[in-house]
Amino acid sequence: GSKDADKKDNASVQNTENAKSDNGSDRKEFVVGFDAEFPPYGYMDEDGDYTGFDLELAQEVCDRNGWELVKKPINWDSKDMELESGSIDCIWNGFTMNGREDEYTWSEPYLDNQQVFVVRADSGINSEKDLAGKTVDVQTDSSAEAALKDNTELSSTFSTEIIPDYNTGFMNLESGAVDAVAMDIVVAKYQIESRSAEFKILDYEIASEQYGVGFAKGND
Repeated sequence: GSKDADKKDNASVQNTENAKSDNGSDRKEFVVGFDAEFPPYGYMDEDGDYTGFDLELAQEVCDRNGWELVKKPINWDSKDMELESGSIDCIWNGFTMNGREDEYTWSEPYLDNQQVFVVRADSGINSEKDLAGKTVDVQTDSSAEAALKDNTELSSTFSTEIIPDYNTGFMNLESGAVDAVAMDIVVAKYQIESRSAEFKILDYEIASEQYGVGFAKGND
């Protein structure tokens, strides 16, 4: 209701004022929402701490501004709810700007990325044409899912299964439950390096994109 809206407005005004202070005396909490199953950008390390490229980048931004970084793992499909409720300040986690330009207030892009297919090395699948009649895993509300929806000529040739995270996708791939996973190339390379099974990335770009930090629309 309106009470919540008021509360949110006050909070954002407060945060803006804190952010303007040049000395670190009134430290601002900067709450970053991220998918903890998305290495190398955001994940849990062996010590049970959240780390990753994006979280280290966020830490550096906080250090420079005298803010305190709060790392908040979220379900990827509830990211908009988290942002709108004000429980996170931004989504910073391999977050694709393309196609979402008008839905958020964005930082400058900081990384170029591609969507690709990963298959088992011994699968006999050597190109996107070999995926005909096969099953492809794709993460819910991911750029790969959006890219495949745009490319119906290709995606109509195979069946798509929606998964919550890429660990699930790779387990399905290893067990033979699915034939391919459509995903970000940087995450694919990390997953392939960290697993004992043999995988390969098909030499086909489903789409290319840029990563940015997404804030609630109008939160400048």
